[in-house]
Amino acid sequence: MKNSTQKRQGYLSWDEYFMAVALLSAQRSKDPNTQVGACVATPDNKIVGVGYNGFPWGCSDDELPWAREGDLLDTKYPYVCHAELNAVLNSISYNLKGCRIYVGLFPCNECTKVIIQSGIQEIIYMSDKYADSDSVVASKRMLAQSGTQYRQFQTAGRQITLDLSGGDL
Repeated sequence: MKNSTQKRQGYLSWDEYFMAVALLSAQRSKDPNTQVGACVATPDNKIVGVGYNGFPWGCSDDELPWAREGDLLDTKYPYVCHAELNAVLNSISYNLKGCRIYVGLFPCNECTKVIIQSGIQEIIYMSDKYADSDSVVASKRMLAQSGTQYRQFQTAGRQITLDLSGGDL
């Protein structure tokens, strides 16, 4: 047993903590190609919403398609709810004004509309791999006009390993 009189060093920053929750939430996604999670945090650093990409409640992930290409109705795109939408819809508060949302991918234009309308003030994202897509260009245009801030998550290259066996508690 450790007997220390000093606070522990190397603990997670708030940004690291909330991004880790978003990334952990992504592990619930059944999408075989893209797993995205999102976490909404208040200005007081309380988590009020978490989500991941998947089909709406009651819609079978065994019957609806997961394809990325083909006729629209034979792909996942008209059916999947994105992580940001789910995080807002799953929030425990109706008032998200001033909150931050942490997300693995920069939000598409549809999620950006939800983020802006919900009152979320800042987006912290990990990857902007679709930066040149019309969807993300439209997102950034709306974010600029609405005054909603966004920034890329800054990492120190740290890895976190979770042991779900409970053996080291």
